[in-house]
Amino acid sequence: MAKDKARKEESPEQASRSSQGKWRNYVVIAGGIAVVYGAAALLGHSVRASRPTTVEAPTSAVASGAGTTKLALPVKPTIPVTLTIFEDPRNPHSRDFAQRFAPTLDQLLASGQVQINYRLVTQSDKRYGGSGASEAAAAAACAQDQGRLTAYMDQIWKNQPAPTNDALKNRKLLIALAKKAGKINHDDFSLCVDRTERMGWVKESQADYAAAGLGELPVVQINDRTIPGGAAALTPSKLTSLVNKEVQKVMASVPATPQG
Repeated sequence: MAKDKARKEESPEQASRSSQGKWRNYVVIAGGIAVVYGAAALLGHSVRASRPTTVEAPTSAVASGAGTTKLALPVKPTIPVTLTIFEDPRNPHSRDFAQRFAPTLDQLLASGQVQINYRLVTQSDKRYGGSGASEAAAAAACAQDQGRLTAYMDQIWKNQPAPTNDALKNRKLLIALAKKAGKINHDDFSLCVDRTERMGWVKESQADYAAAGLGELPVVQINDRTIPGGAAALTPSKLTSLVNKEVQKVMASVPATPQG
């Protein structure tokens, strides 16, 4: 009863001070929450901002040539001959080569004597402006994380716009192409693309290609030696012949296993 009476007899000034004190407490608490959320937002922005410069190689990537960075994407681990193909997702000559030589490449893989390493580069972004080749290459590297590189690149080739059209920079389109490629986990792929997890790797691959001075795309190498005349000088039968000669050369250099 005494407490109730005291509350009733509280002056207007005391009531005002009490109310102000409560509001100050709310403001302090709210301010603390804002600081925590603000710090978390800044940390998230910092992590996202660092990804395009961080070289995070896709799963199963391998080093090729004289470099040590894992910039090549092998389709199949194998034995004596490595065929390396440099291609640009936005480059129409890369598309034409990939589609024309697809049956030949499948046959070479089926022989069990050839490994194919794909090098994704982005020369067309420099030539035409924009970022479509970089975004598409990073998305393809995300597909490689799930073992679906060639299936995804098939969709890139089928939907490749004119080189002056930077449509491949649209991440919604790149994610939609992953659905068409099939057998790609949508959530993992989308996170990989949206977080630009492979963008630093793509930039490293392009820098390595540019420094090597390999010429116009696509570039084809057999055991790290560039085929003279470029891909334009190749036919499916000529490529098969060159690979078979290299297989024979490599096998002839392997010491015979002693008998007995």
